[in-house]
Amino acid sequence: MKAPTAPAAVLFDMDGTLVDTEVLWWETAREVAAGLGHRLTDADAPEVVGRAVADTAAHLIEVTGVGSPVPSHAAEARSAALERTAAELTDSFFRKVDAGAPLRPGAAALLASLEAAGVPFALVSASPRSVVDAVVAGALAGVDFAFTLSADDTVRTKPHPDPYRAAAERFAADPAACVAVEDSPDGTASADAAGCAVLVVPSLLPVAPGRARTFARSLEEVDLGVLTDCLRRPNPEIQGPKPA
Repeated sequence: MKAPTAPAAVLFDMDGTLVDTEVLWWETAREVAAGLGHRLTDADAPEVVGRAVADTAAHLIEVTGVGSPVPSHAAEARSAALERTAAELTDSFFRKVDAGAPLRPGAAALLASLEAAGVPFALVSASPRSVVDAVVAGALAGVDFAFTLSADDTVRTKPHPDPYRAAAERFAADPAACVAVEDSPDGTASADAAGCAVLVVPSLLPVAPGRARTFARSLEEVDLGVLTDCLRRPNPEIQGPKPA
């Protein structure tokens, strides 16, 4: 079997992968949920961690029953409640991120090594454009992303394949020649469905094994050799960067 060359592009998730913002998102959802009369617990995590704003807003509306008055006005009330809740989630999360969010261990070194090697990379996030831009101007300032994609840039966001398909298309690359770097079940499912090889570095939620999934404990274990190996589909778990 011919050894794979370097990835055509590396497609990075943002929240929980490059930047430690998943905790801030959970805090945001917990506060908004409390305002709606719901105490967020681990049972809510699959509908919050790694999910788009609209998905989490819909979950909170569902579990609290907000926006469900008399049947004749139920659809309008639910739509209005969803809009209010999504706006509150976005605004609160933006304020937290804008106040500062640390990089995940190993993120800066990995990004710098890809830039030095001339391997193109982009940011593919399920966060709103306002949040992506705040992080890129803050914690990720100076990183030479080819482009950034937010939840606002595709009709459907994660867990649908649209974001990663769009990113591969922007690079004029076959998704199968690209490696996505993800931390969450939904993000991994999105990259899988798009046809990318996936390097999973779990954060708050476990991610199930899969045919196209390679796992690492931290980005500190990852280098270009590891990303290239992901194209083999895959090694189930890595033990760290290969010696120079």
